[in-house]
Amino acid sequence: MATQGEHDYFKKIGAAGMQHAAHKPWSDSQCGLYLMELGAMMGLMPEGGRLLDMGCGTGWTSVLFAKRGYDVVGQDLVPEAIEAGRQLKHQNGVTKLDFVVGDYESLAFKEEFDVVVFFDCLHHAVDEVGALRSAWQALKPGGICITSEPGRGHERRSQAVMAEFGVTERDMHPAKIIRAGKKVGFRAFSVHPHASYLYIALYRQQQRGLLGKLLGLPGMRTLVGMATVLFSKHQAGIVVLRK
Repeated sequence: MATQGEHDYFKKIGAAGMQHAAHKPWSDSQCGLYLMELGAMMGLMPEGGRLLDMGCGTGWTSVLFAKRGYDVVGQDLVPEAIEAGRQLKHQNGVTKLDFVVGDYESLAFKEEFDVVVFFDCLHHAVDEVGALRSAWQALKPGGICITSEPGRGHERRSQAVMAEFGVTERDMHPAKIIRAGKKVGFRAFSVHPHASYLYIALYRQQQRGLLGKLLGLPGMRTLVGMATVLFSKHQAGIVVLRK
């Protein structure tokens, strides 16, 4: 069950924060990173079908999935966020998109979707087993659940955010996701390098400190990219779970 901080988050961030949240990825300085992460996920998803976008917030990811051709339902806990999603839907002129308010740890969908997506939101779950059980129940036989999460060390890095907003921030690395997936009945799993690590290693131009100096050495970005492919998926990989 979500904390009160999760319910109140979009009220606390104010009008400017809501404006920023509703216009991602274009409003965010990490726009390229978001697009790369979503592109990586889409590459691992089937072409078309019905998609459940868990913890969709203001619905910007749901709009992008709908524009790609999926028949989308965006779910979030917070009514204010869902209302922003509905406005975004109309602003973008998309039709194959609906929104529902609910807790993703206890949804009632039964074998309705080809794909369930957790994009940067499963780490907010108090009970990831409950959230993945909702996904498993919502999927048709043979459907996939795909997650892209910040992974190991996220809770430690998020202490200030938790103190300010009272939200849940937890480590949600591939091994934890797969353990929870096995408990609820997923039968096959694969882990893929997290796009954010590849973006930082290979494409982002400005780096600070020691990392910036290292990446400035000739050939170092290529070596770091290779190491990322080999090791980052254990830290914070994209996880595909098949029903």
